[in-house]
This record gives sequence, structure tokens and C-alpha cells, in this order.
Amino acid sequence: MSNEKIDLIHPRPVPRPGRWVSAAVVAVIAAMVINSLLTNPNFQWPVVWDWLFSNTIMTGVAYTLLLTVMAMAIGTVLAITMAIMRQSPNPILRGVSWFYIWFFRGTPIYTQLIFWSLLPTLYPQLSLGIPFGPEFVKFTTAEYFTPFWMAIVGLSLNEGAYLAEIIRSGLNAVDKGQWEAATALGMNRGKILRRIVLPQTMRVIIPPIGNETISMLKTTSLVAAIPFTLELTWAARDKGIQLFAPVPLLIAAAIWYLVITSILMIGQMYLERYFGKGFNQTPDKKSKKGAKGSKAASRQQAIKDAQTTPDDPFLDVTP
Repeated sequence: MSNEKIDLIHPRPVPRPGRWVSAAVVAVIAAMVINSLLTNPNFQWPVVWDWLFSNTIMTGVAYTLLLTVMAMAIGTVLAITMAIMRQSPNPILRGVSWFYIWFFRGTPIYTQLIFWSLLPTLYPQLSLGIPFGPEFVKFTTAEYFTPFWMAIVGLSLNEGAYLAEIIRSGLNAVDKGQWEAATALGMNRGKILRRIVLPQTMRVIIPPIGNETISMLKTTSLVAAIPFTLELTWAARDKGIQLFAPVPLLIAAAIWYLVITSILMIGQMYLERYFGKGFNQTPDKKSKKGAKGSKAASRQQAIKDAQTTPDDPFLDVTP
């Protein structure tokens, strides 16, 4: 060995003043916004806390949640039906599904809600009977088709069109070989969808459906077009006008929207984790110490201990 002296380097991180400057600017702006929210008396924070859990606001929260849940449930059923119809070899079913998606995605939800509010004007009476034949039951449209059901129907039909495309993309994400293998086993089309395709589709469609649910929560505020006066935004705005304090009442409504959205986001995270089992596996902590701690290594070791495969994979190969 040579006796030459080895000079060790002393690496230092590259200075990045831009990061510190941008962080300082953002921090100053955030501090200014928070200070403005806390010190501006026009926000009337005492009024916000007084009305946050009031009967008016809580009733609005309940109806908003009811509209969201019912619209998403009915919309999901419609979406699955339309997505399957889009995959059908029957041209009539494909055409009806395409027209439904085209119409409800192509018109604004606000316009649709106004139309549903005018349905009693277009059809003062509805009846049940044989098509183009005798009518068995007649009833007044306005008596049964109340603003609540107008809101449910309008939101559900609009949401079903958007969810149909999401579910269709999830169905297309499943490899066609799954269909072929299941068909070869003698399974019919319905059983293939229920047992093979839809369970794998959930992993793909859960994130966008979660986003649509959060969007639906806020879209319920548009039912004022009907008008349906019991949902959260309308109730807060109406009470704020009566008290000559619209800002604090709307802030109370916004706080509830943020709380519900946060809960939905947490639920979406757990659903994604549940349906993502087997696809996004993270190594456990023991695997950092060696390959023996991982599940893959354990399975490989079990196969080796069973002695069902030769140690030398090229043993039977003639050079």
C-alpha cells in the first residue's frame, strides 16, 4: 500500500434560497389571512358560534345529507345499469344508454332542476295503466311530486350520467382475458359481472366516485332552483337575511360543509385501502432487515421446503 494521504471530502447540501424565500412569502400571506379572519369584526364570530348548532342549521345539515345519500344511491344504480347497457351487444340498449348519458351530461344541472320544478305545469295529471290503452290510476302531479322529490330525481338523473362513464371506464380497465377465462368455465354474462368484473372494478372507480360524492354534497345547494328551502345553504341564507347577518350564518354553513367533506375524505381513504388489497402492498417493517421478513420471501421459502421444484432449473436442459 502506498503511504499517500487520502483527502476526505466534506459534502454540504446545495443552498436553495428560492425555497426559503417562497416559504417565507407563503407564511406571511397565511398569517395575514388568519389575522384578518380573527380581527375583522364584520365576520361576527360570536354569531357564528351561537347559530352553528341551532335547529335551523342542523335541519339544513340533515336534509343536505339526505339529498346527498339518496341522489348518490339512485345515481349509482342508474350508472351501473347504463354502463352495462353500453357494453351490451344489443344496439337498442347501447343507443338508449348513449342518449341518456349524452343528454344529462350535456345540459346544466341548474337547468334540469328548473325543468323538474315545472313538471306539474307540463303534466298536471299522471296515470298508470296499459300503454296506449286504458288508465287504471290517475293522480295530480303536484300532490305527490313535491319539491323534495323534484330535487332527488333531478340530482339522481344528472349524477347517474357522470357515474356511468366512471363505471364504464372501470369495466374497461379489467383485462378481457378475465371475460374469456370465465366464459370458458361456463359462467354466464351476469355471473361474470357480479363475481369477476365488478369486484376488480371497485379498485378503479372508488377514487372518482368519492370525488363525485363530495361534489354532490355541494351540488345540493343548487336545489334552490326548484326551490327546495330546507337544505343547508338556503336555510342559512334565509335566516341570515332575517337577522340582517348573512355572513356569519353562511360561515356556519361552510363549517358544516368542511366537516362533512373531511369525514367523506377519510371514508374514501379507507375504502381505497380496502379494495386495493393485493395491488398496492407495502413491505412490512421487518423486510428492511432482509428478504426473509417479507411475505414474498416466506412464500418462496415454503415452495422450496415442499421440494416440488428442482434446485437447478436447468437440470433437464441438454447443452
